[in-house]
Amino acid sequence: MPNRATRGGLLYGMSTRGKNHRVEPRPDPKPCRIPPLALAGLQAILLMGLWWVSDLAARAAGIPVPGSVLGLGLLVLLLGTGVLPLGWVKAGAELLLAEMLLFFIPAVVAVVNYPAVILHRGWQILAVILLGTAAVMVGTAFAVEAAVRFQARRRTP
Repeated sequence: MPNRATRGGLLYGMSTRGKNHRVEPRPDPKPCRIPPLALAGLQAILLMGLWWVSDLAARAAGIPVPGSVLGLGLLVLLLGTGVLPLGWVKAGAELLLAEMLLFFIPAVVAVVNYPAVILHRGWQILAVILLGTAAVMVGTAFAVEAAVRFQARRRTP
């Protein structure tokens, strides 16, 4: 492989005859002409398709793991190995996260329809919500701490 260095934005290297020559950098690829909201929608559909395929696979294999968890693991694996570029799912994931509150409306409506359950089991429901939230926060803190330490080890020689 010829030795290359960058000088003033141009690439310099050795030709097959041993003389230096200038190599013009490749032009940037054409920008995406899909409107941002449509792109986010397509990426969200891609993410939902990944979930659907993972759910079918989990059911077909009889794995005691929900398809959504299997899909999340597959997504992390694809992103981590570079098979799936982050840019292919980032806008869709941000759209889904931004509108996540809408996914909870049916659950709230269902709770309002059963006031007797709230009166008799309300403290238990509240305890489960608080403990679940605390467990997610602690789990997230440990995961972030582990990721920060992992990246720090990779950066230091």
